[in-house]
Amino acid sequence: MADTTRIWTAALIVIGDEILSGRTQDKNVAQIALWLNVQGIRLREVRVVADDQDAIVEAVNILRVRNDYLFTTGGIGPTHDDITVDAIAAALGVAVEIHPQARAMLAGYYETRGGLTDARLRMARVPAGASLIENRMSGAPGIRHGNIFIMAGVPHITAGMLDKLTGTLEGGLPVQSATVGCWVAESEIADLLGTTERAHEGCQIGSYPFFREGRTGANFVVRSTDTERLDACVTALSEGLEAGGWPVTAGGI
Repeated sequence: MADTTRIWTAALIVIGDEILSGRTQDKNVAQIALWLNVQGIRLREVRVVADDQDAIVEAVNILRVRNDYLFTTGGIGPTHDDITVDAIAAALGVAVEIHPQARAMLAGYYETRGGLTDARLRMARVPAGASLIENRMSGAPGIRHGNIFIMAGVPHITAGMLDKLTGTLEGGLPVQSATVGCWVAESEIADLLGTTERAHEGCQIGSYPFFREGRTGANFVVRSTDTERLDACVTALSEGLEAGGWPVTAGGI
């Protein structure tokens, strides 16, 4: 049963020189954040780090302590620069070992694809004491060690791993949201946003301005774990905007 008071948190480390160089655009942050929300877990921090063991170790040791869960994406493939497993093992102070179940999975997957080479066997390496996250897409499993989840960098493979984890993590109530849009500069209604949020405990209002069609506008996203509080806050915000002469578009502009 979901804990209605405790806030469960997660952090994400995106690993890879290709992300930092701009050659590859990350898509995992959004899908992991949305998935976590459904599990009743809030993504609180994201770091992007290079394929550098010291940088990964530092980030892992900071974020795994101050969050309930830590996810990493990238760097668990068959090449020499896939060092995530080694770095996380170093952060935890454990050895790297070949997981027998992972080896069997890979052997089966590559039986008709050229066999299990030394390079492919690298994808069976785990920090000692880890368990596996099934991957039906490419044979190479994800890895769980305590509160750390080591995931693939390829978004559709990550999605499959998240699917296998669905419902297995302890969390609180999922955050719900509603959006209203308005053609107004957010600076004009900053006080209204603040007073409305303060008047509705358990709700947060995010303001996202934009410039379109030669006009300034903003979408306001109200978030809460409580449906009644969410609805009341959205109503109050909408009425406040309308009273100020700014017509509201439900669902956002």
